Amino acid sequence: MIVIISLCIIGSLGSLMLQRNDDYANAWTTFFAIAGSLWGLIFSGLSIMSGTSSSFVATSSSLPYLSFSISIDSLSAFFIFTISLITLFSSIYGWGYVKHYYKKYNIGVLGFFYHLFILGMFLVITATNSIFFVIVWEIMSIASYFLVIYDHNDNENVKAGFLYLVMTHIGTAFIISAFLLMYSYTGSFDFAVIKSGAGSIPLIAKNLIFLFAFIGFGTKAGLIPFHIWLPAAHPAAPSHVSSILSSVMIKTGIYMFIRIFLDMIQPVPLWWGLFILMMGSLSSVLGVLFALTEHDIKKLLAYHSIENIGIILLGLGSALTFTSLHLPILAVIGLTASLFHTLNHATFKSLLFLSAGSVINATHTRNMEEYGGLMRYMPYTGLFFLIGSMAISALPPFNWFFNEWFTYQALFNGIQLMSFYPKWIFIFSTGALAFTGGLALACFVKAFGATFLARPRSSHAEHAKESSVSQLLGMGGLALIPLLIGIFSGNIVRLLETISKSLNVLKLTPSQSFLSNPLGLSVNAGFASVSDPAFILFLLIIMCLVVVISRHFIYRDQKETVSRTWDCGTDLTPRMEITATGFARSIILIFKGILKPSIQHDISYHDSENRYLPIGKTITLKTHDVHHSHFYKPMYDILTALAYKIKKIQSGNTNAYILYIFIALIIALFFIL
Repeated sequence: MIVIISLCIIGSLGSLMLQRNDDYANAWTTFFAIAGSLWGLIFSGLSIMSGTSSSFVATSSSLPYLSFSISIDSLSAFFIFTISLITLFSSIYGWGYVKHYYKKYNIGVLGFFYHLFILGMFLVITATNSIFFVIVWEIMSIASYFLVIYDHNDNENVKAGFLYLVMTHIGTAFIISAFLLMYSYTGSFDFAVIKSGAGSIPLIAKNLIFLFAFIGFGTKAGLIPFHIWLPAAHPAAPSHVSSILSSVMIKTGIYMFIRIFLDMIQPVPLWWGLFILMMGSLSSVLGVLFALTEHDIKKLLAYHSIENIGIILLGLGSALTFTSLHLPILAVIGLTASLFHTLNHATFKSLLFLSAGSVINATHTRNMEEYGGLMRYMPYTGLFFLIGSMAISALPPFNWFFNEWFTYQALFNGIQLMSFYPKWIFIFSTGALAFTGGLALACFVKAFGATFLARPRSSHAEHAKESSVSQLLGMGGLALIPLLIGIFSGNIVRLLETISKSLNVLKLTPSQSFLSNPLGLSVNAGFASVSDPAFILFLLIIMCLVVVISRHFIYRDQKETVSRTWDCGTDLTPRMEITATGFARSIILIFKGILKPSIQHDISYHDSENRYLPIGKTITLKTHDVHHSHFYKPMYDILTALAYKIKKIQSGNTNAYILYIFIALIIALFFIL
């Protein structure tokens, strides 16, 4: 871990020192990011395989209660592996992508905050002291803020960064409150001491800790209703940074959910897990619905991150529920499903963001209505986006297909074993997962079709060019991973099961495994055979042979000619295509009670007197995030009005300020005594 920290520090400082030369700064940033990522992959992989825990730094400071303590167990090693994997390919991609910022912005500053951001993520998931954790959490948050506003000539990016900064610090306030509550009952900020003294925390305090931690880390994870910063901030950042933000940074909130709820403050009441299940269900369904309404390609992907965080919480919520009921094998199933999706979502979401970045770089717009026909001009990028779309839509043999099946098993066992009220929550969660899967497939049919198929709908699309070699390498490497994870899903699940069982609360022996089906549960209904690599490869070979042989026999006597599509003697134009708006309109209208769309019809005529022969009709369909308009906007208005009233006490009179200090001191002394 010391090597990773050193490489990040050298990478950040070196990038800043080389800021006068864009090429040198870019090369330095890329080299040390790749080196740190490779070392992280090797180090974390060995840690996971060995199953050992280790502490690398544990030194006190001159400040009371603060110790710079870092510890790595199987859970933190898994997150180090995930961060390193995504950072590796994003950095390879970034080498070519960053060149379009040359002469416009400072590349050295970008490299400095890029490495600082990566360092912050690594330290967040290894810190074992609450104060040190908050410090590195702030490093990660502030560095990512400067990356979000890097393209600061666009005022919208600056606004997005400010919103992100406000929301992340609101979340940090709740996180600090949770740690202070733990300290008040355990007398320590050290995670191990808090864990050993968790039994002394009364239930009402535990419930407050849960709510504070859920709001604080849920804000960083982008959970609904704390998500409003995410669709604005993630698209604003450079695309290789968006890839990391949406794929792994938001997972630091998931990591802390697992660390606190399943490791530090056990035992926990039943309602915690059921509450997380409900919030996960709402986030998954609303996230995909909001994604369907978006025609900004990066905002669409950002909303899908909200959806997938909700799906991760379905596994985590079931694990927490089963833990409360002392069903450790079922808890391992839920936690394994949650970890599996954490890895899977990181891979295909990063691939999709990088592909979208290439499209934006080639067309200079994020509006899908101005795309079309890009498969002809950007065939490799189109192929990689298609692979990512198939993976996120849970189509076999890609990774999310097996992950989704596994999450269903955790929920089905909850339905099978729960009493009346918890059973209905599990039923609702299962329905939400099925509903989300169907809408996600529709959304990516829209995204891929509107972007890469049919004819170009703007001059930007007509002049698009394929991405650079480094960008294609970054996307191509990530495109292989969902397929490889899908093929070797059985082996990966066994490894993730070991990580889940490493948490002390899940007291299972190495011989106890849900894959051996000791309770007669439905989880073993063919997973071992369906996910066997040899079986999957055999199926893929058979499918390819069937397609090739069928095509040969069907078309062997036919002569192939290539010509323009015939349309009754008229020329096809882009106006005849199904646009992203047209594709999503019917679904949006079905859910208009939630999405609150506004529809505007503009009809143009030959002249003002002839109302019977229109020459064109334009339909503008807009939707607004109901959380913003019905919750955050009214709250903002109330706080603004209150601030203006309080402002009156700022008279500018020094004597009045001294009086305020005196009153505050008297009140403080009263509470102390």
